[in-house]
Amino acid sequence: MKFVVSSNLLLSHLQTVGRVIASKNSIPILDCFLFELEDNLLTITAADTETRMVTSVKVSDVEGYGIFAVPSKNLLESLKELPEQPVIFEINDDTLELGINYENGRYNFIAQKGDEYPQSKPLSDDATKLTLPAADLLSGISCTLFAGGDDELRPVMNGVYFDITTESITFVASDGHKLVRFKNLEVKGDEAASFILPKKPANLLRAILPREEGPVSIGFDTNNAYITMAHFKIVCRLIEGRYPNYNGVIPKENPYRLTVNRMQFLNALKRVTVFSNSANSLIKLNVSENSVFISAQDIDFSTSAEETVACVYDGSAMSIGFKGTYLIEILNNIPSEEVVLELADPARAGLILPSENSEGEDLLMLLMPMMLND
Repeated sequence: MKFVVSSNLLLSHLQTVGRVIASKNSIPILDCFLFELEDNLLTITAADTETRMVTSVKVSDVEGYGIFAVPSKNLLESLKELPEQPVIFEINDDTLELGINYENGRYNFIAQKGDEYPQSKPLSDDATKLTLPAADLLSGISCTLFAGGDDELRPVMNGVYFDITTESITFVASDGHKLVRFKNLEVKGDEAASFILPKKPANLLRAILPREEGPVSIGFDTNNAYITMAHFKIVCRLIEGRYPNYNGVIPKENPYRLTVNRMQFLNALKRVTVFSNSANSLIKLNVSENSVFISAQDIDFSTSAEETVACVYDGSAMSIGFKGTYLIEILNNIPSEEVVLELADPARAGLILPSENSEGEDLLMLLMPMMLND
């Protein structure tokens, strides 16, 4: 086999799919990229035991066809040091000796047989299919992914939940302390369905989707999902289990409403939270008619901080505690100039909302309060 390809084009695709490869693999060949050459198209696959990513690169001066696996570390490190130029791949079909020729030199590897590489399981005949714009999928994942859990005892909480109906698609993530619900009213399914996307493929999508245009096709059954974009395809094992009733934990009546500039509130929280107890990151909000007084202290180290931010508040004066790092995370992921906090009492969850949603979108974030000592 022989083909010629642009060094930078190949490296770009390898670096993208290479994010799938785990640092420690129980199956040695998963440390490799799988190359499949057919006509003038080189298909590249990278995988771990649960996630697989596939892409294709146009090549020229092709001789022969076939499938082989190349050690990912050797290939990435060698191509990374090359300036842009055509590189020539030559593979001995019998010995699998691989030579990469470039302007002033040559690299040599020993490839592995491609037929030893694990194959993906096909979807069942009754798989559900969904098509949505890349930008909508990116928005849903970007707004929710940070709120997912990392609890091995509750695996269903460790991903992004896709709740598909004939009226909308809702993205949900929660770790039990914070919850994000992002509803897109512009995207609809043909039937009611749902699945839980693990964090690893969700992070891969968040990195890829900004460069993708056009529709994204998602096909899924009870075990696996196939996510097909213009230049990449991700195949992943889904998290099995029933997702909790997220609507049941969202308060229906939080009568007190606080409106504040998001960046002013966020920056004040960042400054004050530095002085909170590192074990719990507790910050206290004293809310009154036209200001929110933010305070934190660490008794063990005799440190404290306080700051006042102007706001508009409709309700009774209240003191409520939150985990500062969680509140900062939430405010970092709301794309609006002002945010609204809807509160009821110091023991009930607070809702954090954008003052205005984009057309066709409904974003809601929930944060459980913390007990105040005073």
